Amino acid sequence: MPSAPRHVAIIMDGNGRWATSKGWPRLVGHRKGAERVKEIVRAAPDLGIEWLTIYAFSTENWKRSTEEVLGLMGLFQRYIQREAEGLSAEGVRMRFIGDRKRLDTKLQDLMAWIEDRTRGNRKLNLTVAINYGGRDELVRAMRRLARQVADGSLDPEALDEAALDGALDTAQIPDPDLVIRTSGETRVSNFLLWQAAYAEYEFTPTLWPDFTPEILSDILLRFQGRDRRFGGVKP
Repeated sequence: MPSAPRHVAIIMDGNGRWATSKGWPRLVGHRKGAERVKEIVRAAPDLGIEWLTIYAFSTENWKRSTEEVLGLMGLFQRYIQREAEGLSAEGVRMRFIGDRKRLDTKLQDLMAWIEDRTRGNRKLNLTVAINYGGRDELVRAMRRLARQVADGSLDPEALDEAALDGALDTAQIPDPDLVIRTSGETRVSNFLLWQAAYAEYEFTPTLWPDFTPEILSDILLRFQGRDRRFGGVKP
């Protein structure tokens, strides 16, 4: 039986539907979802999780209304500002993956600031994917490697899985053992396409604002009952 997953990645889906079902604006659901993030982050270490990666904003989410996008960007800024002290006190290291160039410069500065402030923390590694897409990440990684080949710093024969892995946003982050998606959708939605090649998946109908540490604990117990062979044959 496998141990508890070291790295859990979560596609946090259902904030807007949660709010709409109650007759509230979608941004209310996103604010409630941010509160749930705080609760799950606090619970994760006690559940044996060392690495937690959450999908906050995808490269496709720019297609949403201007009001919702601006509201989400403001929410990200407020989360960093309000949670910096608490994350530091609780031993959480925070980092971000995704293409930052399209983000507001103030948000970029805040992201870099909290990454630096929490760099020495070891209790939980929290990674937030903002303006992230798995295909976009792979394209950016290939461009980095192509530039190295072009300037002669990388031998084309040295291009292998390890080289590509090292060029990804997640270069210093272990691959996820378990990927969870909330809200009942059963798609991976362009999330960690390379890294989750051998991850276990769990799709739950629970909308993200209703996703509690107790639900997460139940999912982790089911994970421990799975037989993970990674392509091999059990003796």
